[in-house]
Amino acid sequence: MSIRRNALSVHFLTATGAVFAMLAMLAATEAAWDMMWLWLVVAFAVDGIDGPLARRYDVKTNAPEYDGVVMDLIIDYLTYVFIPAYALFSSDLLPGWTGWIAIIVITYTSVIYFVDTRMKTKDNSFSGFPGCWNMAVLVFFAVEPQWWTILFFTVLLAVAMFLPLKFVHPVRTKRWRGITLPMALVWTALAAFAAWQEFSVPDFLEGVLIVATFYLALVGIVQQAIYGPDG
Repeated sequence: MSIRRNALSVHFLTATGAVFAMLAMLAATEAAWDMMWLWLVVAFAVDGIDGPLARRYDVKTNAPEYDGVVMDLIIDYLTYVFIPAYALFSSDLLPGWTGWIAIIVITYTSVIYFVDTRMKTKDNSFSGFPGCWNMAVLVFFAVEPQWWTILFFTVLLAVAMFLPLKFVHPVRTKRWRGITLPMALVWTALAAFAAWQEFSVPDFLEGVLIVATFYLALVGIVQQAIYGPDG
């Protein structure tokens, strides 16, 4: 297979995320939350694979007629932001006015963040919380904390989008990748398992999911504190 066909195949792989987003949305409209999250985890896995492949086959050079960055952003907004926000609003996790606050805050701040040209740092991490609401809301579904806890973390993460805080990319951030990438894989596997079990999982696995979530959320800030903002 030629390098051009490989590059085109990467674009077509990325595009499957739109199909998974639609399948997730259809499940969400029927309140089939387990199936919705399973499709979103599949989309999350594809998003983790297509980036390295795009760089390996240099899609910007070998298949330049398709803009993979734009395609990726469109799909990410659907699967990372829009559908999780809908799920948070339509589930029983947030009552009344709290659900409205959450979806407005999540969708509005995220669309601004997604078009911010300063979102990437020198080490390929993110400056500010990168709008991974799929991860946050999935943990809300798994743990089912009090509504005020969910609302607090929702506002906190929305504010963190626009603060000079570093959040790692599990694949592209080289520092501590030997720990971060396996932790991301563990998180993905546990997220899929939790959704498959309709979020009825042993306390131990729930605890591991929480630990993995906090690690992925805070490891960049720890690196920033140790090595400085450009470290």
